[in-house]
Amino acid sequence: MPTEKLSTHAVILAGGRGTRFWPRSRTRTPKQLINSVGKQTMLQQTVARLRSLVSPSNIWSVTNSEQTATLKKQLPAASRKRVVTEPIGRNTAAAIALAAIHIRHAAKGDALMGVLPSDHFIAQPEKYRHIIAAALDIAREPGRMVVLGIPPSRPETGYGYIERTADRIDAGEFSAFAVRRFTEKPSLPVAQEYVHSGDYQWNAGMFFWRVSTFLDSLARHLPKTHAELEKLAAAIGTRAYEKKLRSIYPRLENISVDYAILERTTQQSGPPQVFVITAEIGWSDIGSWAAVYELLAKQPGENVFAGLGYSVGASGNFLYSPSKFVAALGVKDLVVVETDDALLICPRDRAQDVAKIVKHLEEQKRKDLL
Repeated sequence: MPTEKLSTHAVILAGGRGTRFWPRSRTRTPKQLINSVGKQTMLQQTVARLRSLVSPSNIWSVTNSEQTATLKKQLPAASRKRVVTEPIGRNTAAAIALAAIHIRHAAKGDALMGVLPSDHFIAQPEKYRHIIAAALDIAREPGRMVVLGIPPSRPETGYGYIERTADRIDAGEFSAFAVRRFTEKPSLPVAQEYVHSGDYQWNAGMFFWRVSTFLDSLARHLPKTHAELEKLAAAIGTRAYEKKLRSIYPRLENISVDYAILERTTQQSGPPQVFVITAEIGWSDIGSWAAVYELLAKQPGENVFAGLGYSVGASGNFLYSPSKFVAALGVKDLVVVETDDALLICPRDRAQDVAKIVKHLEEQKRKDLL
């Protein structure tokens, strides 16, 4: 019954590489484990936003073996015991499912579960907490899934979109609308139509449901993955677990939770099961150094320095060199990021292409720079 007592757990997906944040983002210290905006790392900010909602012992992180050690150092002590390490990346459906079987084991049954990215910026954390509380309340009903939708500020072609209907559920001061469909990265004309209609929101990858709701959906839509993970679930807490994990995990389907579960659930007949809550929370996925500049610049054309610096006739630059004095003369709209072994220089409007540098370094087998 929806009134039963359920513990609340958060799953932070923290296995990404953050290639657009090279040279600061590396294999062992990717985007979510560096402090690109503020003094805390993105992971630490994500955990801090959950403080009044979820006990540290119920905050789970899913990551990979290269990042596990650094990640644990950044977590509260009680959360370090809740780090789940994937032996190989299999996309978000598998990562969330792996966390779900661990939560079910720890909770000795069903529980409420929120799934959150580790590397997003939220300017209004208090409002965000209220929205999460409402989402969890709605997700308490068996079978229901809730996603947060970001009101689009521009016709963005790099994000997924959520189309909502007029059917709604109220939870306190917030309303959740039934989702008609999920769409991925549209062309510019289509994105313009979406924004103009007012019926579409950006998909920020934040989901809420019961563990049982998610695992039942997994059994329906990805039966092979579900069956394999149930075999693994039986080994949790035993010596056989690690060996079984390494054997089973590569066999899981490599697909996102959006495609595998949410999109297919909206296509089922019957009453709506997937709902979206509008989240006007000052959200940014901080997709590049240009996005960091936009968050840190207090006014258009300002130069943003990480340390000491001075500019003459320069504007719109992001200059990261915390240990050196930076003098900028007559340059405009640049990104400059220095580390001990590398220096990135690019126009701000080319910051998305930094991933191409990483790809080149991989081809050259420059592990020392990765």
